[in-house]
Formats: sequence, C-alpha cells, structure tokens
Amino acid sequence: MYKGNLLKHLRAFIQTARSGSVSSAAETLFLSQPSVSQQIRALEDELGQTLFSRHGPRLQLTPAGKALLEMARPLVNRIDALPDEFARRYGSLESGEVRIAAGESTIMHLLPSLMMRFRRQHPGIYVHLHNVTGANGLGMIREDRVDFAVGSMLDVPADIDYQPIYHFNPVLIMSPDHPLARRREIRLADISPHGLILPPRRLTTFQMVDMVFRKHRLPFRVALEVGGWEVIKRYVAQGMGISIVTSICITDADRQRLLIRDMSEFFPRRSYGVVMRRGAYLSPQAERFIDLMSPELFSYEAEKEPPQIEGDDRG
Repeated sequence: MYKGNLLKHLRAFIQTARSGSVSSAAETLFLSQPSVSQQIRALEDELGQTLFSRHGPRLQLTPAGKALLEMARPLVNRIDALPDEFARRYGSLESGEVRIAAGESTIMHLLPSLMMRFRRQHPGIYVHLHNVTGANGLGMIREDRVDFAVGSMLDVPADIDYQPIYHFNPVLIMSPDHPLARRREIRLADISPHGLILPPRRLTTFQMVDMVFRKHRLPFRVALEVGGWEVIKRYVAQGMGISIVTSICITDADRQRLLIRDMSEFFPRRSYGVVMRRGAYLSPQAERFIDLMSPELFSYEAEKEPPQIEGDDRG
C-alpha cells in the first residue's frame, strides 16, 4: 500500500465507522460507494484484519476495527487540520467552523456574551450551535459530531474530559409571599417540607439537590418537574413552589419579582466549562473559541450577592 493512499483509506474507514454505512460515508466524502468499499478492503488486506461486521443494515466495528479507529482518528484529524493550524500560528483565522453542543439554559444565559465576543473577533468563522440535553450532548461528542460541548457535569465518564471554567453560586428562589420569605436564615431542614420545582431527574440540578439532601439525611418533596430555568422561575413567581437554581440564570427582572437567598452553605458551587472526548484533537477554530472563555467574563455575576428585601422581618 502506498503511503499516499493510506490517508485516503483511513478517511474512508473512519467515516464509515462514524456513520455505520458505506453509502453515508461515500456521500460525505463525495465518492462512489464502490470506491469507499474498495478502500476499506485494501486497508483490511494490508493489515490482515477484518474491520467491519454486518448486523442488519448497519456495519459494526470488529475489535480490530475499534483498535484501528482509536489509533487512526487523532492522526487523520491532525493531518486534516494542518492548514488551519498553520494559519492559527502564523496568521489570522478568517474561515472555518466551530460545532458546539449546549443545553437550552447554557445557550440562553452563558453563551450570548461569549458568542458576541467570538463573532467580533472572527466574523468569518461559522458557528453551529446544537441545543441538546446532557445525554444527547455526550452522544454527539463521542461521535465527533461536535467539537465540544459547554455545560456542567457532576459525574465525568472515563472517555470524557471536563474542564470547568466558570463557577456560580446556588440560590434558593421563592415568591415574596412564600412562608419561608419571612425567615432571616433558611436552613436545609426548613426547605425540606416545601414543594420544590426542579428540572427532570436525569439532569445535573436534580442530581445535585438529591445528593445534598441525602448527605444530610433529609427528605425533600418535588411538587413539579419541568425543564428550563425560565419556566421554573415563572412557576416559582406564581407561587407554585420553590426551587434551587444557579445564580447565572438570575436577571435584574427576577430580582424584582422573586426573593433570592444564597445557598452556598449547603449546596456546592456549580461549575460550567468545556466537555470533550478524551484524546480528541480540536480544530484551531474550536481552540480559539475556548481561549476566549476566561473566568473573568462572568466573575461579577458569580460573586454578586442577591439583594435583601427590606421591611418587617424578611431580612
């Protein structure tokens, strides 16, 4: 096998492994199906191993195929990114794309200022932002469908790297006429009897609340399970329950309609950062985006104390 053909064969192999289909790989690579099949067969002949087995309509990697994919993917990625990497080091990035996965709350509250900063500096780079839930985001990372995700993690799988960058305080939110609003100090035991409005239990916030109450051997009651901080804040303001949220989602308008108490004494500060596949090679465009994610960008929001409601004994 000529070394010049090896790169083509590996590209065909990697794309077929990603899609599980020769036809899909051929479409992505702008090649014919016979051409892709021939390149994979040539690779199998050279290595003396079967790389795919067929199960129904999809191709699945054999153990040898999985080993080759692990070795070949970073090499091919680095070669494909060589022109952009050279431009990053010796010139300005004026084109290319960044593929980012994030949850709705992160997209609404964390990413807007980052996106504005990136767009000002690199208007020619196309940003594809995928709105996903946690499990779907991890799936896209593992399949290399995105460069990285921006979000929060408690349990980090072995094949995933998590780099926390921002930290925000946990806060208790309630309507001003809630019974707890009259207390100067709110302990975890005070929250226990009252109905909580929380995100779905598969998400990080629910898991964090459950972990803290279990640690203190206290029960808690979920009055409503619903996705999205904006929905949660709206229902809390209408008196349907109370909630534990992260301070980044609190706006000036929220401070006018909600009572907000810092809960850092009981709940861990929430981190947000970059989530990517372990060993993945980032494009220069993706690296440039991550370089702009400085902790100072949100230091004011993270440290800002919620205002107190004056009058009577609400504190």
